[in-house]
Amino acid sequence: MPFKAVRADKTDAGQNVRFVEMDEAELMDGDVTVRVTHSTVNYKDGLALSGKSPIPRRFPMVLGVDLAGVVETSQHPGFRPGDEVILNGFGLSETHFGGYAERARVKGDWLVKLPGGWTRAEAMAVGTAGYTAALSVLAIEAAGVKPAFGPAVVTGAAGGVGSVAIALLAKAGWSVIASTGRASEADYLKNLGASDIIDRATLSAPGKPLGKERWAAGIDSVGSTTLANVLSHTSYGGAVAACGLAGGMDLPASVAPFILRGIKLLGIDSVNCPMAPRLAAWARIAGELDRAALAKMTQTIPFDRVFAAGADILAGKVRGRIVVEIG
Repeated sequence: MPFKAVRADKTDAGQNVRFVEMDEAELMDGDVTVRVTHSTVNYKDGLALSGKSPIPRRFPMVLGVDLAGVVETSQHPGFRPGDEVILNGFGLSETHFGGYAERARVKGDWLVKLPGGWTRAEAMAVGTAGYTAALSVLAIEAAGVKPAFGPAVVTGAAGGVGSVAIALLAKAGWSVIASTGRASEADYLKNLGASDIIDRATLSAPGKPLGKERWAAGIDSVGSTTLANVLSHTSYGGAVAACGLAGGMDLPASVAPFILRGIKLLGIDSVNCPMAPRLAAWARIAGELDRAALAKMTQTIPFDRVFAAGADILAGKVRGRIVVEIG
């Protein structure tokens, strides 16, 4: 049966990204076929939808780094028809057809069963952004850094990673400093649990190799100079989780925070993350993320608005999370 998908094709002029009609015979190899009902729009999706990024590594490529849906057929022992599942990363939209399609065929080893009591739409409201935030919180805790050591800073605070990170950190007892370039979002961020708001301009300009100690932990989705400044202001023994590059891939930093304050820079990979920490992140989300707060940070759009949403997220116009109703 034909189904609708957003596909990137390679042309002499570059990438042609558009809605197409596909057939199940065109799906890639896998042992589980999923009827996709929901996806989401992350910053990475915005890049891919623009048709100007290197996100797809092979062509043609169905875009969408996240999906939630219902198992239709399975040759994997862990899943059977009717199971509700979610999938984040594992090469979706890069090397394997992603979630912007009404059907997906994937490896069962990549799938996570929907947490009990949660809806597929809620899982996609979390999506890769929220799951990455949970991985970041867990990494900071594993590094032995605690709320008693001082506050935590979250950059890109009004975005998807930032919004969920603030909610999870506040729930865990942290005093959260939210860094944003959108002063109008102050009330939104405080409702999520932020106790203080700072202008992102204070972190985006070049700073000192070692600045005043301002926080014990940080979750950064921006990278570049912003991450360098977050490191510079992290207190002795603190830890910073780096999980994004919205501001750039470079890191114009100094070794001073590492060798004079003993801080830790924690790299967060959500794409190929092993299943054990992946499940731990989803368990943390299911157990501690306030679903009412999640609803307040989420907007839902129909499938045909995904390109507009992708442009908005690249332009910094998106607050929180976007759920896409696929089918």
